[in-house]
Amino acid sequence: MDDGENLAPAPEPEDVRPAAVTPADAADAARLVAFGLQPKLLPARDAEYAELIRRHREDPAFARLADAVAAGLGLVVLEVSPRAGMAVAAGEDSVFAVRMGDYSRRAASDSSDRFLHGLAHLAVAALAFPRPADLADDGYIGRITVNGVDAFVRQACRRLEERAEERGENSDPASDAPGLEAAWRVYARRSATGATKDARRLAGSTTGIVGKAVAFLVDSGFLQRTGDESGGTYRTTARYQLQVRDLAGSAAMAELLDLGVVPVGDGTASLLPPGEGDEFELVAEAGLPFHGS
Repeated sequence: MDDGENLAPAPEPEDVRPAAVTPADAADAARLVAFGLQPKLLPARDAEYAELIRRHREDPAFARLADAVAAGLGLVVLEVSPRAGMAVAAGEDSVFAVRMGDYSRRAASDSSDRFLHGLAHLAVAALAFPRPADLADDGYIGRITVNGVDAFVRQACRRLEERAEERGENSDPASDAPGLEAAWRVYARRSATGATKDARRLAGSTTGIVGKAVAFLVDSGFLQRTGDESGGTYRTTARYQLQVRDLAGSAAMAELLDLGVVPVGDGTASLLPPGEGDEFELVAEAGLPFHGS
């Protein structure tokens, strides 16, 4: 008898086609994105959010669907994890994008302060994460204070003014000078606190501008307030680390860090001389975490 006659028939190949997406799947994916748009909400505080995060991490088909929903809304998914939730950043054309011009119009009545607000946001990001290793370390927590950020910018302003004088440049900015390349000069001449009868800082003072910047970042889930010392103390969140990590390649942030401002644990800063040949012109439209115009 031929041995082949005793062989069992080959099994039919399994159907490996992906399961069809159901309306319930689409609703769950949209729900996950909606959770991600609530910046202060973390999966640890919401069982449904935590379950959708787990599903995204374990079900590739669902992850693709949720990412596609986010992309359709003009959102970039930075990370999906229990620590950060569904962290998203708005693309330039997204309806969720916050533009520097819109923010500064809400934050200040004087449109000329727009670039000072951008500089404040840039300085908060640079002071919170001054080294590449800080951004790469998921466990790193940056700490800043309002007064520390103001001191950081003022020290950078002094160094930039010294460089301008060495090159024989005019250090008196025109009132309508565009771009952040002149903002440091305006910032240096602005009062740090202003003067009120009850000792409150004025909104147009530099600490007032920094205070508005950090308040916006708190509302956006990027910072958490930890105390009242030094004008207000704050710690960074995982979402802010991801946001700054995504934008850390900006020329303005690199140039500000190259000035050699080194943070210490209490949120203050000291200025060290830069290396030879460094150039420090801040580029326009550099306010984090905003899009230009």
